[in-house]
Amino acid sequence: MATRKTAKKSELAQAGEHLSTAAKEVGTALTHKVEAMGDAMSASMTKARKKVEKQTAAARLKVGRLVKIAEAQVQKAQAKLKKASDAAQKSVMAAEKKLEATRRSTGKKLASLQTSAERKAKALRKAVEKEAAAVKKAASGKLKVKAAAPKKAAAKAVVAKRPAAKKPAAKKAAAAPAKQAAAKQAAKPASKRSAKAATAK
Repeated sequence: MATRKTAKKSELAQAGEHLSTAAKEVGTALTHKVEAMGDAMSASMTKARKKVEKQTAAARLKVGRLVKIAEAQVQKAQAKLKKASDAAQKSVMAAEKKLEATRRSTGKKLASLQTSAERKAKALRKAVEKEAAAVKKAASGKLKVKAAAPKKAAAKAVVAKRPAAKKPAAKKAAAAPAKQAAAKQAAKPASKRSAKAATAK
């Protein structure tokens, strides 16, 4: 009887030992599995981190490049604006200089035109005054000639009426041309005086 019990115990003990070893193996396998999973997770996490870091670095590089490009474009735009403003200022200065020059030239031209117009007006006044004086002189001379013509005609009529038989009458007729010549000479200074008086008026 005793031998049977010991044999049964030994089988149970063996089975227990087997179970314990199997449990230990399962535990170790589980631990290995968990460790492997942890390692894999950590490796994947490190890979993901590296990827994220690479992506962030690339994004930073892209952002930096974009910022540099934007800064270069802004600098170019500022340079263009500066050039345009400088050109506009130069054109404004040139326009102001041209306006000042045109103002000066127009002022000089107006002054010269005014002086020439004044000179021409003076010359025209003098010419008109000379013509008026000449017309007055001519008019006064004509009036005197017309006034002297009836006197000459009357003197000729008196000479014709006198008888030609008498010698004294012939002498008077001979002296008549001398008297007419003297009358003409006396009339000439009178006409000159009247012309001078007319011009003085």
